Amino acid sequence: YHGLFNHGATCYLNSVLQVLFMTEEFREAVIRLIFYSSSKEYIDHHLKKLFKELLQRTANTKNILKALEVNYGLKLQVLPVTEQQDAAEYFEKILRKTSENAAKHGVSLCVFKIFRGRLSHKITCLKCQTPTDSEGPFWLLPLELEDSPDGNYSVENGIKMFFTSTIFDGDNQLYCEICDDKVDATRKYVITHHPDVLLLMLKRFDFSYQFMSYIKINCKADIPHTIEIPEIPPLSLIFLLVDQNQMYELYAVVEHFGDLRGGHYDAVIKSKDEGDEWFVFNDSSVTQLGVNPFPDNVNVTQSIGAYLLFYRRK
Repeated sequence: YHGLFNHGATCYLNSVLQVLFMTEEFREAVIRLIFYSSSKEYIDHHLKKLFKELLQRTANTKNILKALEVNYGLKLQVLPVTEQQDAAEYFEKILRKTSENAAKHGVSLCVFKIFRGRLSHKITCLKCQTPTDSEGPFWLLPLELEDSPDGNYSVENGIKMFFTSTIFDGDNQLYCEICDDKVDATRKYVITHHPDVLLLMLKRFDFSYQFMSYIKINCKADIPHTIEIPEIPPLSLIFLLVDQNQMYELYAVVEHFGDLRGGHYDAVIKSKDEGDEWFVFNDSSVTQLGVNPFPDNVNVTQSIGAYLLFYRRK
Protein backbone atom coordinates (compact mmCIF):
# COMPACT_ATOMS: atom_id res chain seq x y z
CA TYR A 1 0.00 0.00 0.00
CA HIS A 2 1.00 3.63 -0.52
CA GLY A 3 0.54 6.81 1.47
CA LEU A 4 -0.71 10.35 0.90
CA PHE A 5 1.38 13.52 0.98
CA ASN A 6 0.69 15.87 3.90
CA HIS A 7 0.35 19.47 2.70
CA GLY A 8 0.82 21.05 6.13
CA ALA A 9 -1.77 19.71 8.55
CA THR A 10 -3.93 17.64 6.21
CA CYS A 11 -3.58 14.36 8.12
CA TYR A 12 -7.29 14.61 9.00
CA LEU A 13 -8.15 14.27 5.30
CA ASN A 14 -5.50 11.65 4.56
CA SER A 15 -6.79 9.36 7.29
CA VAL A 16 -10.41 9.25 6.04
CA LEU A 17 -9.36 9.03 2.38
CA GLN A 18 -7.34 5.92 3.22
CA VAL A 19 -10.36 4.38 4.96
CA LEU A 20 -12.43 5.05 1.83
CA PHE A 21 -9.70 3.56 -0.38
CA MET A 22 -9.48 0.46 1.83
CA THR A 23 -13.27 0.01 1.76
CA GLU A 24 -13.09 -2.34 -1.22
CA GLU A 25 -16.64 -1.97 -2.51
CA PHE A 26 -16.33 1.83 -2.55
CA ARG A 27 -12.85 1.81 -4.11
CA GLU A 28 -13.94 -0.54 -6.90
CA ALA A 29 -17.03 1.53 -7.60
CA VAL A 30 -14.97 4.71 -7.95
CA ILE A 31 -12.21 3.17 -10.06
CA ARG A 32 -14.73 1.58 -12.47
CA LEU A 33 -16.57 4.86 -12.84
CA ILE A 34 -17.05 5.79 -16.51
CA PHE A 35 -19.58 8.62 -16.44
CA TYR A 36 -18.60 11.59 -14.33
CA SER A 37 -20.94 14.17 -12.93
CA SER A 38 -20.65 17.43 -14.86
CA SER A 39 -21.39 19.44 -11.74
CA LYS A 40 -18.53 21.05 -9.83
CA GLU A 41 -20.45 20.07 -6.71
CA TYR A 42 -19.06 16.53 -6.98
CA ILE A 43 -15.52 15.16 -6.74
CA ASP A 44 -15.97 11.79 -8.49
CA HIS A 45 -13.18 12.35 -11.02
CA HIS A 46 -10.76 13.56 -8.33
CA LEU A 47 -11.40 10.43 -6.26
CA LYS A 48 -10.92 8.13 -9.24
CA LYS A 49 -7.61 9.78 -10.14
CA LEU A 50 -6.44 9.64 -6.53
CA PHE A 51 -7.38 5.97 -6.04
CA LYS A 52 -5.67 4.91 -9.28
CA GLU A 53 -2.54 6.79 -8.20
CA LEU A 54 -2.67 5.15 -4.75
CA LEU A 55 -2.52 1.73 -6.41
CA GLN A 56 0.93 2.62 -7.78
CA ARG A 57 2.66 5.20 -5.58
CA THR A 58 2.37 7.85 -2.87
CA ALA A 59 -0.47 10.10 -4.01
CA ASN A 60 -1.19 13.83 -3.95
CA THR A 61 -4.47 15.20 -2.55
CA LYS A 62 -4.06 18.71 -3.97
CA ASN A 63 -7.10 18.54 -6.27
CA ILE A 64 -9.39 17.14 -3.59
CA LEU A 65 -8.20 19.77 -1.11
CA LYS A 66 -9.06 22.46 -3.63
CA ALA A 67 -12.49 20.92 -4.32
CA LEU A 68 -13.16 20.88 -0.56
CA GLU A 69 -12.10 24.54 -0.35
CA VAL A 70 -8.96 23.82 1.61
CA ASN A 71 -6.00 25.65 0.12
CA TYR A 72 -2.83 27.53 0.87
CA GLY A 73 -4.62 30.50 2.41
CA LEU A 74 -4.35 32.73 -0.65
CA LYS A 75 -8.12 33.28 -0.71
CA LEU A 76 -10.23 34.37 2.21
CA GLN A 77 -13.04 31.90 1.48
CA VAL A 78 -10.86 28.81 1.77
CA LEU A 79 -9.24 27.19 4.78
CA PRO A 80 -5.44 27.01 5.02
CA VAL A 81 -3.75 23.60 4.71
CA THR A 82 -1.78 24.43 7.86
CA GLU A 83 -4.96 24.47 9.98
CA GLN A 84 -6.15 21.10 11.27
CA GLN A 85 -9.81 20.23 10.76
CA ASP A 86 -12.16 17.55 12.07
CA ALA A 87 -11.74 14.17 10.33
CA ALA A 88 -15.41 13.24 10.93
CA GLU A 89 -16.62 16.47 9.31
CA TYR A 90 -14.47 15.92 6.22
CA PHE A 91 -15.44 12.28 5.89
CA GLU A 92 -19.05 13.42 5.62
CA LYS A 93 -18.09 16.24 3.22
CA ILE A 94 -16.43 13.74 0.89
CA LEU A 95 -19.47 11.48 0.90
CA ARG A 96 -21.82 14.39 0.23
CA LYS A 97 -19.65 15.49 -2.69
CA THR A 98 -19.66 11.99 -4.21
CA SER A 99 -22.54 11.68 -6.63
CA GLU A 100 -24.62 8.52 -6.73
CA ASN A 101 -23.07 7.80 -10.13
CA ALA A 102 -19.72 7.17 -8.42
CA ALA A 103 -21.12 4.01 -6.91
CA LYS A 104 -23.73 2.99 -9.46
CA HIS A 105 -21.67 2.43 -12.57
CA GLY A 106 -19.60 -0.75 -12.73
CA VAL A 107 -20.52 -2.52 -9.46
CA SER A 108 -24.12 -1.37 -8.94
CA LEU A 109 -23.49 -0.06 -5.43
CA CYS A 110 -24.55 3.32 -4.13
CA VAL A 111 -22.53 5.40 -1.69
CA PHE A 112 -25.73 5.91 0.28
CA LYS A 113 -26.20 2.15 0.62
CA ILE A 114 -22.64 1.65 1.85
CA PHE A 115 -22.29 4.46 4.37
CA ARG A 116 -25.69 6.04 5.05
CA GLY A 117 -28.35 4.57 7.31
CA ARG A 118 -31.72 5.78 8.56
CA LEU A 119 -32.55 6.57 12.17
CA SER A 120 -35.96 6.85 13.81
CA HIS A 121 -36.34 9.43 16.56
CA LYS A 122 -39.39 8.63 18.72
CA ILE A 123 -40.66 10.94 21.46
CA THR A 124 -43.53 9.79 23.70
CA CYS A 125 -45.52 12.09 25.97
CA LEU A 126 -45.90 10.38 29.35
CA LYS A 127 -49.08 12.33 30.09
CA CYS A 128 -51.22 11.52 27.04
CA GLN A 129 -49.03 8.65 25.76
CA THR A 130 -48.94 10.18 22.26
CA PRO A 131 -45.85 9.11 20.29
CA THR A 132 -44.21 11.42 17.75
CA ASP A 133 -41.98 9.79 15.17
CA SER A 134 -39.46 11.45 12.91
CA GLU A 135 -36.99 9.67 10.68
CA GLY A 136 -33.94 10.79 8.77
CA PRO A 137 -30.61 9.72 7.31
CA PHE A 138 -27.35 9.52 9.24
CA TRP A 139 -23.68 9.11 8.36
CA LEU A 140 -22.45 8.33 11.87
CA LEU A 141 -23.61 7.64 15.42
CA PRO A 142 -22.06 9.94 18.06
CA LEU A 143 -21.23 8.32 21.39
CA GLU A 144 -20.90 10.51 24.49
CA LEU A 145 -17.40 10.12 25.89
CA GLU A 146 -16.73 10.99 29.51
CA ASP A 147 -13.29 10.94 31.11
CA SER A 148 -13.54 8.20 33.71
CA PRO A 149 -10.81 8.13 36.40
CA ASP A 150 -12.07 4.73 37.61
CA GLY A 151 -11.73 2.89 34.32
CA ASN A 152 -11.86 2.94 30.55
CA TYR A 153 -14.75 4.10 28.43
CA SER A 154 -16.69 1.12 27.08
CA VAL A 155 -17.87 1.46 23.49
CA GLU A 156 -20.33 -1.40 24.02
CA ASN A 157 -21.89 0.44 26.97
CA GLY A 158 -21.93 3.63 24.89
CA ILE A 159 -23.93 1.85 22.19
CA LYS A 160 -26.39 0.54 24.79
CA MET A 161 -26.81 4.03 26.23
CA PHE A 162 -27.42 5.52 22.77
CA PHE A 163 -30.32 3.14 22.14
CA THR A 164 -31.72 3.31 25.69
CA SER A 165 -34.78 5.51 26.25
CA THR A 166 -33.98 8.92 27.73
CA ILE A 167 -36.44 10.50 30.19
CA PHE A 168 -37.02 14.26 30.08
CA ASP A 169 -38.50 15.60 33.31
CA GLY A 170 -38.13 18.51 35.73
CA ASP A 171 -36.38 21.42 34.03
CA ASN A 172 -35.88 19.26 30.92
CA GLN A 173 -39.56 18.67 30.15
CA LEU A 174 -40.63 18.77 26.49
CA TYR A 175 -43.58 20.59 24.93
CA CYS A 176 -46.52 18.39 23.83
CA GLU A 177 -48.90 19.83 21.22
CA ILE A 178 -51.73 17.52 22.32
CA CYS A 179 -51.47 18.55 25.98
CA ASP A 180 -50.47 22.13 25.06
CA ASP A 181 -48.02 22.06 27.93
CA LYS A 182 -44.56 21.02 28.98
CA VAL A 183 -44.65 17.38 30.04
CA ASP A 184 -42.48 14.46 31.07
CA ALA A 185 -41.47 12.53 27.97
CA THR A 186 -39.19 9.79 26.70
CA ARG A 187 -36.94 9.74 23.63
CA LYS A 188 -35.69 6.62 21.90
CA TYR A 189 -33.54 6.06 18.81
CA VAL A 190 -34.01 3.06 16.50
CA ILE A 191 -32.14 2.28 13.28
CA THR A 192 -34.66 1.57 10.54
CA HIS A 193 -32.07 0.94 7.82
CA HIS A 194 -28.59 -0.38 8.60
CA PRO A 195 -25.75 0.83 6.37
CA ASP A 196 -23.18 -1.66 5.08
CA VAL A 197 -20.52 0.33 6.95
CA LEU A 198 -21.44 1.75 10.36
CA LEU A 199 -19.38 4.67 11.63
CA LEU A 200 -19.19 5.36 15.38
CA MET A 201 -17.73 8.67 16.54
CA LEU A 202 -16.32 8.87 20.05
CA LYS A 203 -17.01 12.47 21.10
CA ARG A 204 -13.49 13.31 22.23
CA PHE A 205 -14.00 16.96 21.26
CA ASP A 206 -16.79 18.36 23.42
CA PHE A 207 -17.91 21.47 25.25
CA SER A 208 -17.09 21.60 28.97
CA TYR A 209 -19.47 23.64 31.11
CA GLN A 210 -16.90 23.44 33.90
CA PHE A 211 -14.30 25.31 31.85
CA MET A 212 -16.83 27.00 29.48
CA SER A 213 -14.78 26.00 26.46
CA TYR A 214 -14.20 23.09 24.14
CA ILE A 215 -11.85 20.40 25.40
CA LYS A 216 -10.43 17.09 24.23
CA ILE A 217 -11.16 13.98 26.32
CA ASN A 218 -8.13 11.68 26.37
CA CYS A 219 -9.45 8.69 28.30
CA LYS A 220 -8.73 5.16 27.11
CA ALA A 221 -11.52 3.38 25.28
CA ASP A 222 -12.35 -0.32 25.15
CA ILE A 223 -12.89 -1.02 21.44
CA PRO A 224 -14.85 -4.21 20.58
CA HIS A 225 -14.00 -6.27 17.52
CA THR A 226 -17.66 -7.09 16.91
CA ILE A 227 -20.79 -5.25 18.00
CA GLU A 228 -24.53 -5.85 17.93
CA ILE A 229 -26.85 -3.02 16.93
CA PRO A 230 -30.60 -3.25 17.72
CA GLU A 231 -32.91 -3.24 14.72
CA ILE A 232 -36.64 -3.29 14.11
CA PRO A 233 -37.73 -6.93 13.63
CA PRO A 234 -39.84 -7.95 10.63
CA LEU A 235 -43.62 -7.72 11.12
CA SER A 236 -43.79 -11.51 11.18
CA LEU A 237 -41.58 -11.59 14.29
CA ILE A 238 -42.88 -8.59 16.23
CA PHE A 239 -45.65 -10.57 17.97
CA LEU A 240 -43.22 -13.39 18.79
CA LEU A 241 -41.05 -10.94 20.77
CA VAL A 242 -37.95 -12.10 18.91
CA ASP A 243 -34.93 -9.85 19.47
CA GLN A 244 -33.21 -8.77 16.26
CA ASN A 245 -29.65 -7.48 16.27
CA GLN A 246 -27.40 -6.57 13.36
CA MET A 247 -23.80 -7.77 13.72
CA TYR A 248 -20.87 -5.58 12.66
CA GLU A 249 -17.10 -6.20 12.62
CA LEU A 250 -14.41 -3.54 13.07
CA TYR A 251 -12.11 -2.94 10.09
CA ALA A 252 -10.77 0.59 10.51
CA VAL A 253 -9.97 3.13 13.23
CA VAL A 254 -9.08 6.79 12.73
CA GLU A 255 -6.97 7.94 15.66
CA HIS A 256 -6.17 11.40 16.97
CA PHE A 257 -3.20 12.13 19.19
CA GLY A 258 -2.52 15.53 20.76
CA ASP A 259 -4.64 18.40 21.98
CA LEU A 260 -7.76 20.22 20.82
CA ARG A 261 -6.01 22.79 18.61
CA GLY A 262 -3.51 20.51 16.93
CA GLY A 263 -2.18 17.00 17.18
CA HIS A 264 -2.10 14.36 14.49
CA TYR A 265 -4.44 11.88 12.78
CA ASP A 266 -3.63 8.45 11.42
CA ALA A 267 -5.67 5.41 10.40
CA VAL A 268 -5.30 1.75 11.39
CA ILE A 269 -7.04 -0.47 8.82
CA LYS A 270 -7.51 -4.19 8.27
CA SER A 271 -6.81 -5.36 4.73
CA LYS A 272 -8.88 -8.09 3.11
CA ASP A 273 -6.28 -8.31 0.33
CA GLU A 274 -3.47 -9.13 2.77
CA GLY A 275 -5.10 -11.89 4.78
CA ASP A 276 -6.78 -9.57 7.30
CA GLU A 277 -3.44 -7.98 8.28
CA TRP A 278 -3.68 -4.58 9.98
CA PHE A 279 -1.78 -1.57 8.55
CA VAL A 280 -1.01 1.90 9.93
CA PHE A 281 -1.61 4.69 7.39
CA ASN A 282 0.33 7.72 8.62
CA ASP A 283 0.35 10.27 5.79
CA SER A 284 3.05 9.15 3.31
CA SER A 285 4.09 6.23 5.52
CA VAL A 286 2.29 2.87 5.46
CA THR A 287 3.52 0.10 7.76
CA GLN A 288 2.19 -3.19 9.08
CA LEU A 289 0.84 -2.96 12.61
CA GLY A 290 2.81 -6.10 13.40
CA VAL A 291 0.35 -7.51 15.90
CA ASN A 292 -3.24 -8.63 15.80
CA PRO A 293 -5.23 -6.30 18.09
CA PHE A 294 -7.79 -9.08 18.46
CA PRO A 295 -6.01 -12.42 19.01
CA ASP A 296 -7.99 -15.63 19.44
CA ASN A 297 -10.97 -15.33 21.82
CA VAL A 298 -10.29 -11.64 22.52
CA ASN A 299 -13.04 -9.25 21.46
CA VAL A 300 -11.83 -6.00 23.04
CA THR A 301 -8.70 -3.89 22.63
CA GLN A 302 -7.75 -0.61 24.33
CA SER A 303 -6.99 2.68 22.63
CA ILE A 304 -6.24 6.17 23.92
CA GLY A 305 -6.46 7.75 20.47
CA ALA A 306 -9.46 6.07 18.80
CA TYR A 307 -11.85 8.69 17.40
CA LEU A 308 -13.73 7.15 14.44
CA LEU A 309 -14.62 3.45 14.41
CA PHE A 310 -15.64 1.82 11.12
CA TYR A 311 -17.61 -1.42 11.33
CA ARG A 312 -18.55 -3.61 8.37
CA ARG A 313 -21.92 -5.37 8.35
CA LYS A 314 -21.62 -9.15 8.73
